[in-house]
Amino acid sequence: MTSTPGRVAGKRVLIAGAARGMGRSHAVRLAEEGADLILVDICASLPEVEYPLATRHDLEETARLVEKHGRRAVTHVVDVRDAAALAAAVADGVAELGGLDASVANAGVLTVGTWDTTTPEQWRTVVDVNLIGTWNTCAAALPHLVDHGGSLINISSAAGLKGTPLHTPYTASKHGVVGLSRALANELAAQNIRVNTVHPTGVETGMQPASLHGLLAEARPDLVPIFLNAMPIVMAEAIDISNAVLFLASDESRYVTGLEFKVDAGVTLR
Repeated sequence: MTSTPGRVAGKRVLIAGAARGMGRSHAVRLAEEGADLILVDICASLPEVEYPLATRHDLEETARLVEKHGRRAVTHVVDVRDAAALAAAVADGVAELGGLDASVANAGVLTVGTWDTTTPEQWRTVVDVNLIGTWNTCAAALPHLVDHGGSLINISSAAGLKGTPLHTPYTASKHGVVGLSRALANELAAQNIRVNTVHPTGVETGMQPASLHGLLAEARPDLVPIFLNAMPIVMAEAIDISNAVLFLASDESRYVTGLEFKVDAGVTLR
């Protein structure tokens, strides 16, 4: 391992949903700035989600990219919905890295449908992954933070701040992440644990349900303006979100807690 100076030099960070997309971007950006990583991902697709999820190969590639920067990466294939398995994976990673300083609850899924076509199974999957999974990630990290403080970074969405339609379970779950994080920020401030949410606009990742574009174009074109950014871009890049995560993991944000950090190109202004 090289001694890499950086904004999070020597910090140990858990990332859930780390195999690809924003999770991989967060891992690489933090590694560039000196962090060692615990990387977890389900590495399997889910029947209620129309697009494929990440694979074991994806997770291994994320670890390789971290190690390319001279940092350590501990990987575990684990479902964030399984609280016991996630806690065990985090404990193993903490033992290997010698501690934990921050957690990034990034795992999430998205389904698409009108109110009358969204199934109970889709509701359960989205809420369990996005909201309960975020809680499980926080709960797995917290025993390793309470004695010395740290940072919980929960990835919400622009849909966690506005009533984004046609994926109601996703919007509801991401609003739930905000409430969860605000409550934890109050409860954990005395232990010097900061809790913040990050709210991206659309980002170029594997989370791309093709049915959304068809539904907007064919059935509900009146809803298109809700999805449009104020700034002249269609989507942000993952690195834009990772830079926010880096700030919140670093000591630069040592007194920042309870923040809804928008990286949304102005989509929530409308």
